[in-house]
Amino acid sequence: MTAFNAQDQRQRRTLLLVLVLNFGLFLALGVAGWLADSSALLANAADNASDSAVYLISFLAVGRAPRWKKTAATMSGVLLLLFAIGVLADVGRRWLMGTEPIGPTMMVMALAAALVNLWCLKLLQKVDSDDVNMRAAETFSFNDFVSNGGILVAGGLVLWLGQAWPDLVVGALVAIVAAKGAFEILSDVRNEPS
Repeated sequence: MTAFNAQDQRQRRTLLLVLVLNFGLFLALGVAGWLADSSALLANAADNASDSAVYLISFLAVGRAPRWKKTAATMSGVLLLLFAIGVLADVGRRWLMGTEPIGPTMMVMALAAALVNLWCLKLLQKVDSDDVNMRAAETFSFNDFVSNGGILVAGGLVLWLGQAWPDLVVGALVAIVAAKGAFEILSDVRNEPS
């Protein structure tokens, strides 16, 4: 059994709270995205699901050897990249098949998610660590916060213009932001000393 020092315990508590918050966002955004027929909200829900998996991996990596942490961070980066590919595929499908997103639902959920993601980011930044997993967790929360801002704007444009393209554009941008984050995490892992 692994004995955790005070810093490890703080990291574990923070990661567990952030995991629970992100899993809650996954459920809320998933239901809202499905009801609102919003590619951007569904992309954000899928992102929060992958974030939850990453936070679980990071939680399990706390207090372990650096090699284990690098492996966990690599898994996080790969999961995020797979998420980005899946979201781009869904945006393409919705572009071809058609969609009618509901702007006000997008805006309300994006604002709520932005507040939760900002809280998660602040919690993670308070943990004093130069750990590759904690840096990956911060990257995820920052990307989510940025994505929520884009969804808020897209919801406003959908409402104003009465067209679906802003939702699809932001869904694609969420995927691009996620892919960028994945490459940053994987680069960070490569540059991490063994």
